[in-house]
Amino acid sequence: MNASESILAQAADWRAEGRDVALATVVKTWGSSPRPVGSQLAVDRDGRMVGSVSGGCIEGAVIQEALTVMDTGTPRLLDFGISNEQAWDVGLACGGNVQVFVEKVE
Repeated sequence: MNASESILAQAADWRAEGRDVALATVVKTWGSSPRPVGSQLAVDRDGRMVGSVSGGCIEGAVIQEALTVMDTGTPRLLDFGISNEQAWDVGLACGGNVQVFVEKVE
């Protein structure tokens, strides 16, 4: 089982237990990005998570959006970016952009 299958299997297990679950998927990157397109993060209502969409730098914001998506059922396309100039200010080697699609697992 590859990493993506493992994440989806865990999300399915959580749903089978009756938990609310959201799945976040990196759908587009530009420039520097810690995780490639297709990377996924599954989150349940209690904050349990498996996988990663960023290596930590945007994960907190994605988890907050995932909780909202669980409440509303409305998927969200999140856009995170930083310019090359801003990147140096926060200690990153280069700028980039990441788009993450967040959906409720039914």
